[in-house]
Amino acid sequence: MRKLMKWVLTGLAGLAVFSSGLPAQAAKSSSSNGTTSNNIGFSVAAQLPKNQIDDKESFFDLKMDKGQTQTLKTTIYNSTNRDIKVTSAIHTAYTNTAGAIEYVTPGKKYDSSLKYKMSDITKLDGAKTVTVPANGSKVVSATVKMPSEQFNGAILGGWYFKRVNEKATGEVKGATNISSQYSYVLGIKYSSGTTPAPVLKLSDVSAGMVNYHTGVVATLRNTAAVMIPKGTPNTTITSKNSGKVVKKETKKNVMIAPNTTYNYPLLFGKTKLQAGTYHLHMVAKNSDHKWTFDRDFKITEATAKKYNKSSMDNSGISIWWLVALGALGMLILVLLVLLIIFLIRKKRKNKGKDEA
Repeated sequence: MRKLMKWVLTGLAGLAVFSSGLPAQAAKSSSSNGTTSNNIGFSVAAQLPKNQIDDKESFFDLKMDKGQTQTLKTTIYNSTNRDIKVTSAIHTAYTNTAGAIEYVTPGKKYDSSLKYKMSDITKLDGAKTVTVPANGSKVVSATVKMPSEQFNGAILGGWYFKRVNEKATGEVKGATNISSQYSYVLGIKYSSGTTPAPVLKLSDVSAGMVNYHTGVVATLRNTAAVMIPKGTPNTTITSKNSGKVVKKETKKNVMIAPNTTYNYPLLFGKTKLQAGTYHLHMVAKNSDHKWTFDRDFKITEATAKKYNKSSMDNSGISIWWLVALGALGMLILVLLVLLIIFLIRKKRKNKGKDEA
């Protein structure tokens, strides 16, 4: 869960984010059961250095100079009655398709404007996986090497921590015996030189598919080393053949990371993609900036057919087919039960005859 206000969400399950868009001690559980730090079994805390910009924040928000080398330290706390293993990694931040800044899952591809990745200039010291003693703590460190040339703007990422191959046990209050993965991420932000103005560009518009849902994907690029917070894109897609509006959407609270590509999906739901020429009009703005984009694009017959065929929204399975299949399954189950009862009674009857 991401909030821009400075609410202290330390220990809550989900992704805690402050006004800067950076996570601090953000717990995440694959079991999605609202787990808190009390039954995760471990927690982390950054040891904030002197060059921390805001010491009220619990993530690394550091003022850095060119060529600077520095060691960052984090304490891992184990609240269980046994030793645990925790692995960590440095991730480079980017904007995911939900319009949120992603710190947990490493990106597969980064924008060409990103000169310095957090994962390249910040390296873990020692082993990635460490053992934290029962009811104890362990300090881990990472070394930062800033670029030797002058850099203006922000470099954004996260220090990710995950408990390794552990099952929740009775030793951790409130946990169940299910194999779940629990993780934390500490935001890392390096600010250097002067802050540039954000530059938002519309790179491409095309038909696409996201998680087996069809629609149109508008590719937005922030080519500046500065975050664009609380963005609101208002988008209208019109058919140039008929003049009909085929999609209209307003998305709020979009967070665009520095030097990132945001593949914004405008999903069509049950409406199938149709071949033709379309026009996209988008006004993206926040409290400080505004951008207007207009772009014509085409959807070919082959593209529409390919995505419609693979879409979950247009699977062609009627609800009545599902009802019929369910009824058939119940009928088979009833027949099996009757058959078992018949065979048991027959066996008992035959046994009674033999005894007589």
